[in-house]
Amino acid sequence: MFDLITTMIGNFKIDYRCNTTSARTGKLYTKHGIIRTPVFMPVGTKATVKTMSSQDLNDLDYDIILGNTYHLNDRPGAELIAEHGGLHRFMSWDKPILTDSGGFQVFSLSQISKIDDLGVSFKSHTDGKKMFIGPNESMKIQSLLGSDIAMVFDECPPYPSEKIYINKAVKRTISWAHECRKFKTPTDQLVFGIIQGGIYQDLREECAKEIVKLDFNGYAIGGVSVGESENLINKSVENTIKYMPDFKPRYLMGVGEFSQMINAISQGIDMFDCVMPTRQARNGTVTTLKGRYPIKSSKYKYDQRPLDEDCDCMVCKSYSRSYIRHLFNVGEILGLRLITYHNLFCYNRFVKNIRLSIKDNQFEIYKNNFLKNYNLVLKD
Repeated sequence: MFDLITTMIGNFKIDYRCNTTSARTGKLYTKHGIIRTPVFMPVGTKATVKTMSSQDLNDLDYDIILGNTYHLNDRPGAELIAEHGGLHRFMSWDKPILTDSGGFQVFSLSQISKIDDLGVSFKSHTDGKKMFIGPNESMKIQSLLGSDIAMVFDECPPYPSEKIYINKAVKRTISWAHECRKFKTPTDQLVFGIIQGGIYQDLREECAKEIVKLDFNGYAIGGVSVGESENLINKSVENTIKYMPDFKPRYLMGVGEFSQMINAISQGIDMFDCVMPTRQARNGTVTTLKGRYPIKSSKYKYDQRPLDEDCDCMVCKSYSRSYIRHLFNVGEILGLRLITYHNLFCYNRFVKNIRLSIKDNQFEIYKNNFLKNYNLVLKD
């Protein structure tokens, strides 16, 4: 089986297609295993999905997780991780890893002193040390980390931004993608291009057409879910995906709201990542397939029901809302861990349900029923 996967690294096989939408299921082959799509990728920014062990993620049946180039290079350093044999061995995870290029964090977290065609000079958000990262530096770091999928270095403009600025960011993203393409990555490391352009259709089209010419292993839509409305997110996907190859995986970066995900899947998106299930868990927010609710609410003080009566994760089989609320109220770390586990289970259950509905040619029915019954905040 391993030899078969090795010979198929980089292949993307579409298994089933929806007859009435562009939704599809598939398999992406990587060095560390097969990724079933559509897929949600938990974010392990600093070599950990917060409060989860690698065994937890295995038990949750995740195919892939995400790490971040910026944070891992800042601490503990890409060279240190490379001395451990790469990120997989460093964090004891033997399934696929995708590493973000670090571009989003450079532009959103750090104090930037200079941007030019070579890259970005900035000060670290942790200790203020001077740093520089460009396309070559990003690809070198990701090579040292040994991720299965590396992302090209791009410029991600904030929302809202003037069109003149986004146009410059698109030009720079295209130029940097060319540099990333020239970089000699390990032969078994896939590289995905990123398409920018903000909310502007003409810039999305220009960027997509130029990035696709470079023949990457997959393509991502960047610069969405940065503060714009759900309608604008859907429009950005629509304005971009039509220029992305059908036969390669398509990744919508940073999107994790269920309604946005299912709409994007209907347009042909295959991959997602987001911090929502883990970040919201740390705030005491429980995710279900009907909506979310705050466990710290006083109405759950005596509630002996599981977090979700329709869920069969180990948390819902064993613990009550009252108990988990108590853990949050007294500051016990176990409370964060239990809701994180449950939320991640819910996210994987969501994409599994979608994959099954596509296989059974029931996706549009599933989508319509889901959106009809889903409330952002549960009225329990």
